[in-house]
Amino acid sequence: MNHFEYVDGALHCEGVPLERIAAEVGTPAYVYSSATFERHLDVFREAFAPEPALPGPVLVAFAVKANANLAVLATLAKKGAGADTVSMGEIKRALKAGIPPNRIIFSGIGKTEEELAFALEIGLHQINVESRAELDLLEALATRANRRAAIAIRVNPDVGAGGHDKISTGKSDSKFGVGAADALALYLRAAKHPNLDAKGFAVHIGSQIRNLDPLRAAFLVLRKLTEDARAQGASVERVDLGGGLGVPYFHEPDPPSPADYAAMAKDVFRGLSVSLAIEPGRLIAGNAGVLLTRVIRIQERPNRRIIVLDAGMNDLIRPAIYDAFHELRPVRQPSRETEREAFDLVGPICETGDTFARGRVLAPLAPGDFAAFMTAGAYGAVMSSTYNARPLPAEVLVRGDKFHLVRRRFTVEDQMALETIPS
Repeated sequence: MNHFEYVDGALHCEGVPLERIAAEVGTPAYVYSSATFERHLDVFREAFAPEPALPGPVLVAFAVKANANLAVLATLAKKGAGADTVSMGEIKRALKAGIPPNRIIFSGIGKTEEELAFALEIGLHQINVESRAELDLLEALATRANRRAAIAIRVNPDVGAGGHDKISTGKSDSKFGVGAADALALYLRAAKHPNLDAKGFAVHIGSQIRNLDPLRAAFLVLRKLTEDARAQGASVERVDLGGGLGVPYFHEPDPPSPADYAAMAKDVFRGLSVSLAIEPGRLIAGNAGVLLTRVIRIQERPNRRIIVLDAGMNDLIRPAIYDAFHELRPVRQPSRETEREAFDLVGPICETGDTFARGRVLAPLAPGDFAAFMTAGAYGAVMSSTYNARPLPAEVLVRGDKFHLVRRRFTVEDQMALETIPS
C-alpha cells in the first residue's frame, strides 16, 4: 500500500500535489509519504503480534541503509521502530533521530576498532559478529573497557536468495557471516567470556526475495544452532532474522506478504522460546517514496524516441547496476484517449549506462512535463552521488496536506567548499 494517487488528474503524495512540490523545490527530488512509512511498520507489527509461538514483542529494526534520511528515521522512531545499522555513521543517524541504543543492531563485516569501541561505549541491543577475527577484536576491546557487549553470531547458512546476484548474501562463498559449524563454536566461546553477553544467532540471505522457501531453510539453520548451543549449556535468548522480503515494483506479481512471512517464521520457531528481531528496509521504505523528475527534451532516432530526464543514474542508480524496474508515472494524468508509445528513458549523465528503461510504453511526455519514478523510497537517495559534478537531489517529507524540505539540494558550491587547491 502507498499514498501516491491521482486526484482530479494530478498525482498526489497524500494531500499534496507533486506539481506543487516540483514548483517549490525543483527537480530531481525525492518525495516521501509519512503515512506509508507508518502503515508499513504497523503491518509488520501486526503480522508478528505476540502469541504462544512467540513470547514477547518482536523488534522491528528498520534497515537504515535503505533510507537514512533523519526525518524518515525520526518518523519511524516515534512509532517505536529500532534500527539495523552497518556503520558508525548509521548508528549516529539512528541516535540523532531518536532511536535509543537498546533498539539498535550493528551488523557488517568491516567493523573497525573505532566503530566497535563506539558501539561498546553506548551499549547496543546487539552487535552481529561476522568472523573469528572480529570476535577476537571485540573480546579485547570489551576487556580493556571493562564493558559487556551483547552479541549475536551472524550465520552464513549457504542459502542464496534475492532479486539479483549483487544482493544475494547467504551463499557459502559470500563475504558475509560464518558457516554454521564455525558459528556454533564461536558462540560457545563467546558465552564463556566475562565481557561478552552471547544473546543468539543472526542471518540475512539477500534482498528483494520473492519466495519464502530460502528464508525457511535459513531459519531452520538458526533453530538447529539454538538447540545445539542449548544442549551444550549455553543460553540463547534471541534470533535475528534479517530482512530481504521483496516489494511489488508494479510490473511483477506481488511477493509474499508480511503476514505470510510472519506465519512461516512462527512455524519454524514454534516452541523454541526465543525473542525475534527482523530488519526490513525496502518493504517499509520502497513504496513510501518517489523520485520526481522533469523532461528536458525528446531525442528523435530513426527507430525510436528517447525521453531525456533531468534525473540521472547519479540520482537513482538501481536500474544501471541491478537492471531494476521503476514505473514512470506522469505527474499530470493523461486522458484515456491518448495513444501510448514506446520510449527509451535516459538521464543526462555522460554514460550509456544512464538508462532507466528501453522501449517503455507510456503516454507521450513533452519537454517541461513532470513525472515520478515509483517505488524509489529505498536505495534511492542513499545511493545517489555527485558524479558529473551534479547536485545531490533534494528530499521532501509529506504529512497530510503539508510537506517539508528534509534535505536541501546539495549544490556544486557545497561540493567545492569541501575541497582546497594547494599553493
